[in-house]
This record gives sequence, C-alpha cells and structure tokens, in this order.
Amino acid sequence: MNPQPNSPAPTADGASSGLSLAIAWLFVGIPLLWGVSQTFIKALTLFK
Repeated sequence: MNPQPNSPAPTADGASSGLSLAIAWLFVGIPLLWGVSQTFIKALTLFK
C-alpha cells in the first residue's frame, strides 16, 4: 500500500534542477542583498 499516491517520481535531472534553483536564488538574492545594504547604509546616516 502506498501512503502517498500523488507524490512525484524521482527524476534523473537532479543536477539540472539544482542548477536552476541556484540561478533562481541568485536572481532574487543579489538584488535583495543590494537593497538591504543600501537601506543599512542610508539608515546609518540617521545615527550620526
């Protein structure tokens, strides 16, 4: 008996999936880090 009949089957393209996941994180992470750093730099001027 299979407790999860709708679970996805493992695929052979795990490396391809990992690469696309890393590219997606870079696509989101780089602008996010830039925005956070700019906010931090501008907030520092409030405390000078």
